[in-house]
Amino acid sequence: MDAGVVGVFVPIVLFLVTGLVLIAFYYFRYRERQMLIEKGLSSEEIKEFFKNKRNPYFLLAIGIICVFFGISLGIGFLINDTTGKNYYIAVSLFIGTGIGFVIANLVSQRLNAKEPK
Repeated sequence: MDAGVVGVFVPIVLFLVTGLVLIAFYYFRYRERQMLIEKGLSSEEIKEFFKNKRNPYFLLAIGIICVFFGISLGIGFLINDTTGKNYYIAVSLFIGTGIGFVIANLVSQRLNAKEPK
């Protein structure tokens, strides 16, 4: 496939995927609220439910994942420069980001456990 054709499809796919993710997010949020209303919960109980549902360490987890993504990208480029094989970049990204997800989850669980109820 020609590089120009791929270059045209990249923004189209980007906007389609972004749109689908946003539509799915709003749809499932609507369905969740609808189910709470159908259960017969009062507005105060619904507010309390959503307050308890929030993760206060969400941004910390995103930061840990981004740091591991950046480190693994750098390692992938270093390995690519020494070996000349491009697939090491993708492999290191998957492995490093996966490790970042695991560590972010562990840190978030540990901080939630220490938090007083």
